[in-house]
Amino acid sequence: MKTALIKTFGSPDVVEEGERTLPAIQPHEVVVRVEAASVNPLDVKIIAGYMQAIFPVDVPYVPGTDFSGVVESVGEQVSDLKPGDRVVGRTSPSAGGAFARALVIAASELCVIAPQMSFEQAAALPTAYGTAAQALFEVGKLQPNQRVLIHAGAGGVGSMAVQQAHLAGCHVTATASAKNIERVKSLGADEVIDYRTQTLEHVRDIDLVLDTLGDETLEASWHVLGAGGRIASLVDFDITSRDGHAGEFVFFSTAVPFLPRAIEQFQAGDLQILIDSTFSLAEARGALEKVATGHACGKVLIRPGY
Repeated sequence: MKTALIKTFGSPDVVEEGERTLPAIQPHEVVVRVEAASVNPLDVKIIAGYMQAIFPVDVPYVPGTDFSGVVESVGEQVSDLKPGDRVVGRTSPSAGGAFARALVIAASELCVIAPQMSFEQAAALPTAYGTAAQALFEVGKLQPNQRVLIHAGAGGVGSMAVQQAHLAGCHVTATASAKNIERVKSLGADEVIDYRTQTLEHVRDIDLVLDTLGDETLEASWHVLGAGGRIASLVDFDITSRDGHAGEFVFFSTAVPFLPRAIEQFQAGDLQILIDSTFSLAEARGALEKVATGHACGKVLIRPGY
């Protein structure tokens, strides 16, 4: 079975094409033919070796967590899925395996996708939608009519967060590049700030900041918070409360609780799924490099069958 894999840690340049035999299927597992896999910033960090303390991996390692595809076979204990079902899921980061023609995963980690949803759209959902939902509503405790600032509103997580906050009845301010301002407004942002030419100087009384960038952006974000305001950070592991404002890292672990709601919103026409670009398995390096730049508009995908 063809895969993209690493034999050592480093930049995306260490990714190469390879072959791997699927492990034997267990009674609670299924084999999925992967039709699309989504590339996340976490994949870049794992490949670089930065996440060994949190998500340890052994090399050779096949990267990728988010995927969609078709069930090829099921274990004897699996009753809610059958061969031919179109599914979406997420493997654990330590297991990886999505950048491949097929994978084995527990049936409980899968969700059947809507008939009108493409494999590309489905693969874009697990980490981006789940992280946004967890950051906004579990960590951020966002409520209707509150004011939220979402950094990188055109990115994978940011684009999902803008839409979810808008659907929740919040006033949404987002940052984006000039070329993406109208796109982010179409997702439901009330105001979009061009991060290259504008500052956050006029932004005030924010109840929640979704920090997707860290560093100087995170530092500036503390100053826009109103009374009781919070920051949910996707990048700063060590963030703590400051000046009476709460700060918390968003540790995303599973997409399972979030996927049914995402599919329901998509079917209702309430969720746009932005796709930046699609690469073949042989082009996995390029896909990872695109994500590493931090300038993708929506999700970067790999189609293993291409």
